[in-house]
Amino acid sequence: MKIVKFNPLDTEEIVSLFYETVHSVNSKDYSQSELDAWAPRNEKESKVKSWKESLNENITYVVKLNNKIVGFSDLTHSGHLDRLYVHKEYQGKGIATALVDILESQAKKLNLLEIDTEASITAKPFFEQRGYKIICTQIVERKGVNLTNYKMIKKVTFLD
Repeated sequence: MKIVKFNPLDTEEIVSLFYETVHSVNSKDYSQSELDAWAPRNEKESKVKSWKESLNENITYVVKLNNKIVGFSDLTHSGHLDRLYVHKEYQGKGIATALVDILESQAKKLNLLEIDTEASITAKPFFEQRGYKIICTQIVERKGVNLTNYKMIKKVTFLD
């Protein structure tokens, strides 16, 4: 497993991983109509363009295994953990943990006091185990469909 900084040439593979993950891993917690609103397959091309810019602006790391992207995550410079996705075949192997460990250490280097995220129902237990606290349950509207997620915050500690 190799963790590398984001390369814009990887954007298409990252977006594909996002779609595959949402439509498989998150299907245990969200309906098909919710998944289609969250990750509409007809927007893939425009998402590649917009994500190339935002992933490049953010602090973004990618996990590669045998030259294949198996996970990615990004953090804004103001401390918002925006995206965290791990390939459906590589869940539970420490990839998300490794990515968030790096982003949390980057947050310390930026002297951020906290990191916030909007965790899916599926991701909520992972973040809770890492010390993130639920601030509120949110209903987010996408394409006329309501999706539940959780606004979560973790205080950055500088002791370790």
